[in-house]
Amino acid sequence: MISAEFEAAILRLYHAEKWRIGTIAAQLGVHHTTVRRVLAQAQIPAGRQSIRPSIADPYLSFIVATLEKYPRLRASRLYEMVRQRGYPGRPDHFRSIVARFRPRPPAEAYLRLRSLPGEQAQVDWGHFGKLNVGRAVRPLMGFVLVLSWSRQIFLRFYPGAAMPYFLRGHVDAFSFLEAVPRVLLYDNLKSAVLERVGDAIHFHPTLLELSAHYRYAPRPVAVARGNEKGRVERAIRYIRDSFFAARVWTGLDDLNAQALDWCCGIAADRPCPEDTGRTVREAFAAEKQYLLALPDPFPTEERIEVEAGKTPYVRFDLNDYSVPHTHVRRTLVVLASMETVRVIEGNDVVATHLRSWDRGQQIEDPAHIQDLVESKHEARQHRGMDRLHHAAPNSQRLFLEIAQRGGNLGSVTSGLLRLLDLHGAAAVEEAIAEALDRGAPHLAGVRHVLDHKRHERGLAPPVPVRLPDDARVRDIVVRPHSLRDYEALQEDTHAPDAKDPDESQS
Repeated sequence: MISAEFEAAILRLYHAEKWRIGTIAAQLGVHHTTVRRVLAQAQIPAGRQSIRPSIADPYLSFIVATLEKYPRLRASRLYEMVRQRGYPGRPDHFRSIVARFRPRPPAEAYLRLRSLPGEQAQVDWGHFGKLNVGRAVRPLMGFVLVLSWSRQIFLRFYPGAAMPYFLRGHVDAFSFLEAVPRVLLYDNLKSAVLERVGDAIHFHPTLLELSAHYRYAPRPVAVARGNEKGRVERAIRYIRDSFFAARVWTGLDDLNAQALDWCCGIAADRPCPEDTGRTVREAFAAEKQYLLALPDPFPTEERIEVEAGKTPYVRFDLNDYSVPHTHVRRTLVVLASMETVRVIEGNDVVATHLRSWDRGQQIEDPAHIQDLVESKHEARQHRGMDRLHHAAPNSQRLFLEIAQRGGNLGSVTSGLLRLLDLHGAAAVEEAIAEALDRGAPHLAGVRHVLDHKRHERGLAPPVPVRLPDDARVRDIVVRPHSLRDYEALQEDTHAPDAKDPDESQS
């Protein structure tokens, strides 16, 4: 609004000095529409204004006729139609011409909607920017429920507006109110209405389960009738100005704690619009007796089937959670609340973790990883012992002696396997037997016997043979046949023939 002195200055400059409207606006530092409004209020005829001819004047009749027939036609399409008819102007100026001549719908008056105590609440989401957690960027959504009669507000923030958060918002709101309204009014959002054709409404089945559990009636507003849920929209605007503006918070839990204090404090102490003689807190206390009783909480955990691959992890909400290694290559079920993530197989809980709101993280139970490491270690040790048992049976006696002395069977197994690859099964078997006979039941004793025998025979140090990294090849045991049988056969062949008994008698 401008003062009366300012209006008088505009009129004086226009009448006495004959200034143009644009000159008056520029010199007085106001918009030209303000000058035109002052002149219109003074009932100055339009003919007094010095208006230059416009290049659009020859096309105005076509523009007006087209807009009367198609009032919602876009200015860009109308510009192309006029340009084909010879209009030389630019599209930005043409838009202002279309806005001036576009038919305006008649103003619609709305009745003030009133409700009975305990009868109705209105629900909606408010978008409050982004929530940054580590590398994850999630939408910060505020779930708002306001009682239509007392105007009591419930506010809770969630990292999204998906169905699980929508359900949790209801459960948290009812717990805050310690009661349930008889009717909940929704906008036509997908979490409430899946499809709508006229008065035929297809509600979300999960929302119907929630409403049946709490025994309230879900009711969507009419299409393009924002006035029907004006209470919750005004509440969201009030939240932006009174609570969220310039708010400092360290995390989602801290923000929700501050929101709860605000709902119980500043928002509850404001005057009640239905009865300005008392506060919202007092009106809610009077309304509470008309609300429905609160049943047990509705289950709101997210439930999703997941596949555990070759590694002991399952993927949920941008992160990997560990499971026991005995549950890989299976289909499991994740049940997630706002605080925890549980992994289920049948009726058994196989893993429980704190929920992470970051992304790309590995949330591990140290016991799961330790069990996997031990299982891998034991498997390698058992496979090595089994191979040694077949290649060198005396190794079992050696392991027994070492175990009785408290030795490390794992290192002995790996050492014997290396000797087996270098010297062969027969040599290792013989060396183990000799080491046991000499009272040296340890890996160094076996290695000493092998080196001593090769030195006696004048053999060069053994060359390691690189076998394929395949258990089917590495674990094959080839026991060479003893050459003593062939040596004995050769001795029998070269021995002098025995005399015939008859010839000896003669």
